[in-house]
Amino acid sequence: MQPIRAAPASTETTTGPISDFDTGLDGVDQAQNVLFKNIVWWSLGIAALAILCLRLAEILWSHLRLVTAMSQPAASQNYWQTAQWSHMPWIKQQLTYAPIGRKRHNREIQVSSFLKIGTLPTRLQAVLLSAYIASNLVYMFFLDYSQPDHWALLAELRGRSGTLAAVNMVPLLIFATRNNPLIHLLRISFDSYNLLHRWLGRIVVFESTVHTAAWMAVQVNDGGWPSVSYKILHDRFVGSGMVGSAAFIPLVVISLSPLRHSFYEFFLTTHILLALTIFICVWVHCATSAVAGGLPQLPWIIAVILLWMTERVCRVGLQAYRSWSRNGLSQAVVEPMRGDCSRVTIHLPRFVNVQPGTHAYLRFADINPLECHPFSIAWVKHTPLGGDILPVAEEGYCKMSTPLISFNASKKGHLLRTSVSFVIGAQNGFTRKLYNRAVEACAHGSSFATFKALFEGPYAGHHSLDSYGHAVLIAGATGITHQISYLRHLIEGYAEGTVATRRITLVWVVRDYEALEWIQPWMDEVMYMPRRHEILQVQIFVTRPSQQFQAAQVSSLSTRTIQLQSGRPNILSLLRKEISEQAGAMCVTVCGPGALADDVRAAVREVLDEGTVVDFVEESFTW
Repeated sequence: MQPIRAAPASTETTTGPISDFDTGLDGVDQAQNVLFKNIVWWSLGIAALAILCLRLAEILWSHLRLVTAMSQPAASQNYWQTAQWSHMPWIKQQLTYAPIGRKRHNREIQVSSFLKIGTLPTRLQAVLLSAYIASNLVYMFFLDYSQPDHWALLAELRGRSGTLAAVNMVPLLIFATRNNPLIHLLRISFDSYNLLHRWLGRIVVFESTVHTAAWMAVQVNDGGWPSVSYKILHDRFVGSGMVGSAAFIPLVVISLSPLRHSFYEFFLTTHILLALTIFICVWVHCATSAVAGGLPQLPWIIAVILLWMTERVCRVGLQAYRSWSRNGLSQAVVEPMRGDCSRVTIHLPRFVNVQPGTHAYLRFADINPLECHPFSIAWVKHTPLGGDILPVAEEGYCKMSTPLISFNASKKGHLLRTSVSFVIGAQNGFTRKLYNRAVEACAHGSSFATFKALFEGPYAGHHSLDSYGHAVLIAGATGITHQISYLRHLIEGYAEGTVATRRITLVWVVRDYEALEWIQPWMDEVMYMPRRHEILQVQIFVTRPSQQFQAAQVSSLSTRTIQLQSGRPNILSLLRKEISEQAGAMCVTVCGPGALADDVRAAVREVLDEGTVVDFVEESFTW
């Protein structure tokens, strides 16, 4: 059966038959395609190299600051308090830390109580994304418009758009992986790469759509719609390309923010399956071309698939290594807390060196073995191998009795096992199931529940606060887990003389007093740490306090160190007070709801007018 051809009259305005330009490389400017491929990849490489140079300069500067300040009292760190480059505060205020508009960045845009449409990038991210999108549009439509044959022009557009789509698939996949080596190399958070991944995905979808439309326009005019159907069904080259293009439709639909947030687990599984289908189809599409050896893009697609497979194998290997050894399997102890929270302690069978500010992915076989979620690591303890770790029930809630190892654990790691603790708020899906199972265990007479668990991580932890004389740690709700890890590390470093920190202010915003129970065992230990009282101040703001304050809930907290207040904090006033008492360089970090993070960002930008060194770090998981 031969494909149906259009009437010869449709080719009167062309210099040759239309069929010369509906498949293969006829009409495709391959030299220009290779040029733009090189430009795209070189521009990404040069950008990465520039960021790497900036990061190395920051590391060297921070190390110099640490070495010169860690033995100095607060009053002697005035040199590091003032910006050495007068333009830096303005750059931070107007570009690096600035949202697109006045304030909103991490707070989701909420159309209604049920409809949210995602977050906005920062001003710097918007500039970089706009430049990259604009450059791709220029490369795609940089065609030879002077040629008289418009079918050849469409063939050139087909080749250009297909090439750019394949080119962008490489960084698209790299940015999606949590084992992306660029995270540690460039010290850019996975959250930022996830933002880039979403926008690169939109670029690839647009370029693939143009690629398909350009082919279809030529094919319809060559043989009509019946020829299109025939080639899709009988030509593996065309059919694989069309299936891959069609898979983008449900991929785009389920990736819309309202659907993604409402059905995240369904989105994640379907997203991976559809993405894998697209990559395989593109592989077949490139390999079955009439061009000898396949299309020039074939090696890139093979590399993309191999990268994806390698990253997945690394995840499985990391989970297996962290969670299993000859000493046994990892075990999770889950304690239900008031305020719909679970305190989870994973007892790992080996030593794991966990730095402050890290997170890990947890998978519970008894809850849902297919789901794996990230949570900030709050507390870490190292215990001798073979030592007992006994849960002790107290006031209806379980507290873990784990001996603290006083010697340097990193030097004697082969003698230890590590316990890692989290606070997980019960929202929907996985976290709610986990909390309900722990509550059920308590209803049957136990104060905790135990599960088999897999631990993957730790990840991140590339923001060091050691060189700052002044640290302001701001948390909202379960965001305290991220900050308390820094709190313990900095107090220990101050007592040992290994950090420059001379003042720590912890600000925690919670809904009610019951939340204080989440971290009480760890705060008890913090209160007994040597020289804690010299540098630590804690301010806890309870936004919805009960009518009768239960003093027993905070009986172990020092009133000299900790201030309990009702209502929401005025972040700008707090920061201005800290600025008035600033000790050396200051770092303000925030982990919590998007609205709180945006308030802190706006306050930091406001105080930068005073010309002091104030750095801002935001820890977030946008999805």
